[in-house]
Amino acid sequence: MRFSPLMLAAPALVAAAPAPAPSPDLAAVQAHLRGVQTMTADFEQTNAKGQIVSGTLRLKKPGKVRFEYQKGVPLLVVGDGKALTMIDYSVKQVSRWPIGKTPLALLLDPDKDVAGYATIVPSGRPDLVVLAGQDKKHREYGSITVTFRRSAGAPGGLVLDGWQVLDAQNNRTTVRLSNQRFNVPVDDSAFQWTDPRPKGPRR
Repeated sequence: MRFSPLMLAAPALVAAAPAPAPSPDLAAVQAHLRGVQTMTADFEQTNAKGQIVSGTLRLKKPGKVRFEYQKGVPLLVVGDGKALTMIDYSVKQVSRWPIGKTPLALLLDPDKDVAGYATIVPSGRPDLVVLAGQDKKHREYGSITVTFRRSAGAPGGLVLDGWQVLDAQNNRTTVRLSNQRFNVPVDDSAFQWTDPRPKGPRR
């Protein structure tokens, strides 16, 4: 086969081309995530079986979050900046995962480049922005779809409305937020928890 000069030059031209700019909505999501240092909200969580529980959420970057469930639900989920811990007080069981290996890393790490592993997907509504994210190198971490509502006075012009997480076993969990408040004081004591295991230390 004969190679024309144009064929040989094409790769160099492509390599020199600048990367496409992120879409305005993706840039707004990034601005929102970087602009929110703390958040409090009420949440409603629906699991794969359709069971619904509610509670309160407190978030503080980097990496800190607390899902405190309604009275009668013996669960607590806490991120301490390094690990995400689920405590089941009914069976005195504690499970931990590095935050970077959970889909919530998208919301908890202000330095994460959203454009590297998330895309804007059609929402069907002009007032909503929907972001779908997954670590393509580690699909076992699961995926997350996050919904934002446009609001001029909020960080980045968006309000975080909730998300859906799909784990490696295709179990879907949906979280919807209300009464969101951004960049309000949140004390670090909110991210402590009591270990229910026998002779467990306080965290």
